[in-house]
Amino acid sequence: MKASGFNALIARFDAVEYGICRQLNRGASLPVPCRVFQIASRLGDGIIWYVLIFSLPLLYGATAVKPAIIMALTGILGVVLYKLLKRVFVRERPFITHSSIALAGSPLDRYSFPSGHTLHAVSFAWQASAHFPELSWVLVPLAALIAGSRVVLGLHYPTDVLVGAVIGASLAELGLSLG
Repeated sequence: MKASGFNALIARFDAVEYGICRQLNRGASLPVPCRVFQIASRLGDGIIWYVLIFSLPLLYGATAVKPAIIMALTGILGVVLYKLLKRVFVRERPFITHSSIALAGSPLDRYSFPSGHTLHAVSFAWQASAHFPELSWVLVPLAALIAGSRVVLGLHYPTDVLVGAVIGASLAELGLSLG
């Protein structure tokens, strides 16, 4: 597919998803939900996952060292993958493409596809929960909040989040197969 045809396809997806984005983005106009999603998004910048990876061996001892290392490696692979895909797809964020979408969070870069926040949230929550199921009651809702925050805050389209989640789950399964 030629670049112009590819760009037209991306524009079509943007238009189809606009209504969902606009509807969910209305949540950003409500102070309490907006603040909750901003905090979740900020945690998803990496802070919470670095703390988790470094804390696992402290909490669980030697049995957590290998899972923590594998999580770190899948995290690095995730960064490489989503940065590569963003360069290939060059999909503008919803708040850039649609003036009626309010920006309520800080983007880390210009392009939206796929959601790196969601990719890492799903990957790390999945792996940590598989190794330490007692953490899932915190990690699964946190991953869902981070994923949802990306659309509510005007930073991503739903397909960005969906594809990020699929890649994250795939990386988690890869990580689990290694250790």
